[in-house]
Amino acid sequence: MRLSPRALLAELVGTALLVTVVVGSGIAAQRLSPGDLGLQLLENSTATVFGLAVLIVLFGPASGAHFNPVVTLVERLLGGAGGRRLPGVEVVAYWAAQIAGAVLGAILANAMYDLNPVSISAHQRFTAATGLAEIVATAGLVSLVFALARTGRSALAAPAVGAYIGSAYWFTSSTSFANPAVTIGRMFSDTFAGIAPASVPGFLGAQLVGALLGAGLVIALYPERTAS
Repeated sequence: MRLSPRALLAELVGTALLVTVVVGSGIAAQRLSPGDLGLQLLENSTATVFGLAVLIVLFGPASGAHFNPVVTLVERLLGGAGGRRLPGVEVVAYWAAQIAGAVLGAILANAMYDLNPVSISAHQRFTAATGLAEIVATAGLVSLVFALARTGRSALAAPAVGAYIGSAYWFTSSTSFANPAVTIGRMFSDTFAGIAPASVPGFLGAQLVGALLGAGLVIALYPERTAS
């Protein structure tokens, strides 16, 4: 199947807007609730839940609304809602669009709040505990997305994924990045949602491990695809 420019545009713009939501709401939370980290996280997570759900609805028909390299990778391994496995060239193109979109989204959020468009984060986040949390967060996300796909319930993806990410903001010590593209994009904003470059490799490694564990769980639970 020929690679679709429409799908790549959807992944680029969708991932950009997702990071804009995450970073922009983090900046707003810092300004609205200075000194209250709990309230800042509540504001940031609430905006992300609603923003992610809307973006899945908006861009899902065009690209599947991955916005996430590990979702694209697992779709290559397991197949998506229709059973189709993405060709390797399509996987790489999706990854490029997602990462470029994530960086652009951070730049846009910075600019909207009159900050330097590019400001490298100094927020060190990676520890053994947050690495474990990212494994859990990513495994849960991948399990959810592909359990829905394999059981013919992909129409529930927008509310279900939004709800899961909102929950994982709070029950994981990492605040659930669960997305390599978003992780990379958040390096470019030295604000509430930022992540220091030195923390990124650990997060990416944990996310990959989580994605593979999530894929394994889906295969174990749903070895056969249910007809939609």
